[in-house]
Order: sequence, then C-alpha cells, then structure tokens
Amino acid sequence: MRVLVVSAPLPGHLLPLLPLALAWRDAGHDVLVASGGDALTADLGGLAAHDVAPGFAFGRIAGRVLLRHPLLARRELAGRAGTAVVGELFGAANATFVDAVVGLARRERPDLIVYEPLGVAGGVAAEHVGVPAVLQENNLFPAADLVAAVAASGPMRRHRIVAPAATVTVSPPSLTGPRPGLPMRAVPYSGGGAVPAWLLSAGERPRIIVSRSTVAGPGGGDPTGAIIAAAPAVDADIVLVRPAGRLPRLPENVRAVGRVPLDRVLPYATACVHHGGAGSVLGALAAGVPQLVVPGPGDRRHNAEVVARRGAGLGVAARAITPAVLTRLVTDAALRTAAGEVRAEMAAMPPPSDVVTELTALLR
Repeated sequence: MRVLVVSAPLPGHLLPLLPLALAWRDAGHDVLVASGGDALTADLGGLAAHDVAPGFAFGRIAGRVLLRHPLLARRELAGRAGTAVVGELFGAANATFVDAVVGLARRERPDLIVYEPLGVAGGVAAEHVGVPAVLQENNLFPAADLVAAVAASGPMRRHRIVAPAATVTVSPPSLTGPRPGLPMRAVPYSGGGAVPAWLLSAGERPRIIVSRSTVAGPGGGDPTGAIIAAAPAVDADIVLVRPAGRLPRLPENVRAVGRVPLDRVLPYATACVHHGGAGSVLGALAAGVPQLVVPGPGDRRHNAEVVARRGAGLGVAARAITPAVLTRLVTDAALRTAAGEVRAEMAAMPPPSDVVTELTALLR
C-alpha cells in the first residue's frame, strides 16, 4: 500500500504523526510525508518527504488573520477563542499548500492518505483522487471539531474534504473523556540528536526540564525568565532546553543545553515546565512526569486546564512562577501519582503497529 501522510508545515503538527507513519513503513508499506517549513528539518526516521510549502511563514499568515479579527485576536492570545480563530488561521495556512498536496497525490497515486486535523489539505487531496483517508488526532481538542472549523473558513469553503474512513485518537480518556475512533498510544517523537550523558541518568537532586515552543510569537509562553529568577530558592537542578536569545548569568543550579530529544531526557527528570503544546503535554504524561503548563494562545490554555483538572500537573502563568510553585512541582506526591496513572493508561493503549494492522483490515 502507498500511504501519503499530510501535516501542516509546523514541527508540532508533523512529529506526532511520525510514529504511525513509521509503523506503516515497518509493516512493508511505501510512505511519503507531505509537509514543509521547519517541520521537514526534523529527523523523519528515514521516511521520504516532499516539501509542499516552500518558504512557508506561519507568522505572516497569523498576523494577517489576527489583524482582520481584532476582537477574536484578543481572545485567541488569551487562549479563550476555542476553534473560532484556529479555523481561520489554518484555513489560510492550508490554502497556501492545498493545490500542491492535490498535485502530489495525483502524481504519486497513494492508496491511502493520513492527515491531521489542521492539515485538511490531505482530506481535500483524498477527495480529488478518490482514495480513503484516515484522520489522525495530534492534540487534545476533538479532531472532528478542528476539521469542521478549518473547513468553514473563508479560504477553504470551496474545497470538499473527504469524510475519513477512520479516526485515530491519542487522547487518554481520563484526561479528555472518551473519544470516538480507534485509540492509539501517543508515542513521543522528537527526532534524533545528541544528548549529554549527564541528562541520561538521574541526578542527586530533583531535576526540572524547561522547554519552550518551536513557534515564535506572542502569548507569554516562554517561562525562562521567571524560572531563572526563582531558581536560587529552589532545591532542584534546572535544565533550560533551547532557551531563546541571550541568557543572563545563570544561578548555580541552572544549566542550558541546545535542542535535545525530550522523549529521551524526560524519563530521568523529576518534573518539567513547558509552553502548553499538546506534544509536550503528552510527552510528559508518557514519561509519568508532573508538569507545569504555561497557559497561552490557541490550545495552550485548554491543555493547561486539562492537565490541572486531572491532577497530573499545574497550570500557571509565566509571571506567577515562584520558588514555592517550583518546589511544589517536584515534591507534591499527588501530582506524581496522577502523572503515573496517566502514564499507565497511555501504555495500555494500542501501539502504532497494532493500529496499522487494524486499519489495514478495515480498509480492505
């Protein structure tokens, strides 16, 4: 079977699709990834890829959309717009590469197209070439709601999106409630890269991993400054992953490293702090690590609230991060217990290889 995997040209959208794509490849199928931008700079595990969005600049697209909707923009930056803005944002984004995806599908003639909720160009291509499609959830919002929001946007109304033959859901039920579709374990995938040896073993003191978004923009999602200010009064070692800009003099218990695969270092951490992206949330849960989620634009406030409601972490604005908050993050046994419960729940969900087997039988 020839499988085309389509995502919006952003790393946080493509990387969660790769474990299932690699499972298709490992089962003997031909797999081609269609994405673009920074997403294709990641290690794709040897999968073939086609850039359908050369020069893609999400910041410019978002700026134009938000300027046209100033009242909604304020709600979006606070993470309170639901799907109203995300539909317009990714409608405009998909409009820039939908023709390229359709053209690629016509040339490659896939037997199946797998696409993510904000990469609906894949569903459009499946409609054009008459093949089934699988919708793969890659965040904590209901996939069908996101597809509907993008489909209703001005730029995408003229396109028909095929109804998926199946939907793959990765949301742990205790976090979001049960979802329709085929459940699949969310397997963290952050690509390759070297990891310092000291990060691959537990330290003598608690260790907090701090990361930030791969997408630049407003919203207060970078907690680095607050972390550095609080660090001297926290009995823990703190690691800043890929910090932005020039750092001030760091406290003795703070170190900075470049890009490292978080799925490899989180199992040796006591806790993590991040910007609220779904990949970071699920990665921390897969490691059973309590997390501090900084609410922000898009789905980030929703994600912070979901984690806090489950008891597996804290939702705290960057400006409110204090020594007491960080100390609680590494010492609160209830947070660690809840995170461990979700980890076990995720581990019990079917792995990507089983989902490939089920989908292959379903699509025959």
